[in-house]
Amino acid sequence: MFPAPGRSWRTAAVLLPAGAAAAHIVPAASWLPGLRPLLFPGLAGTGHVRHIALTFDDGPDPESTPRFLDALDRLGVRATFFVVGEHAVRHPGLVRETVRRGHELGVHGWRHDRPWWPAFTRDAEEVARTVRVVHDLTGRRPRWYRPPYGILTTSRLRAARRAGLRTVLWSAWGRDWTADAMPGSVRARVAADLRGGGTVLLHDADRYSDPGCWHATLGALPAIVEDCREAGLTVGPLDEHGTAPAPAAPRPAVPERVAGG
Repeated sequence: MFPAPGRSWRTAAVLLPAGAAAAHIVPAASWLPGLRPLLFPGLAGTGHVRHIALTFDDGPDPESTPRFLDALDRLGVRATFFVVGEHAVRHPGLVRETVRRGHELGVHGWRHDRPWWPAFTRDAEEVARTVRVVHDLTGRRPRWYRPPYGILTTSRLRAARRAGLRTVLWSAWGRDWTADAMPGSVRARVAADLRGGGTVLLHDADRYSDPGCWHATLGALPAIVEDCREAGLTVGPLDEHGTAPAPAAPRPAVPERVAGG
């Protein structure tokens, strides 16, 4: 689910000193889908020209995520799932099962909130906390970060770097979080922006969008994969996409007292 400009955005901008507000929110310009592949190819997830990175946000969810795992098994496809930390700790078995089936996990934040205010300390603690949860549950350290709603801020960019993560948004999406989403509309929306080397954004849960909209995504998934294959493109996770982050030594872990607060 994605935000539209509204009263909360305007109010935050007015209340914050102009310089602080600009420094905080300027990176959010990368959210604009038309500009991102041209101006920010790394953030758009541009990878190998014959590959498509398939990614899912907002899980894990015990009702919907297993159905996506089953569908991907049938299609013979692996993907990257950007998980929300507070849900990962509630469904540890589902997190482990996702990795057991060969998929990759990325960090989608501890909570799925909008960053109206600068929060350097909180963002650093919550990203680090989610990294630690994923590593503790799976034995694998995540490498990718995608902020909730795709809204980047200075503090979230810094938090990702401190945690040794690379920030990746997307180059094509299905607009699959709306009440009127249908399998055909999700497929058509992805196809409109699908290019070799692209990163596709879909959702495997509906906690932050219209109830049940994940059914449209699930219904569209086989056709999306088939469209890619007919175009001569392979489909897989970000770790096969040619956008692997440079090795980086992670900062010291957030103390347990802070991370659990």
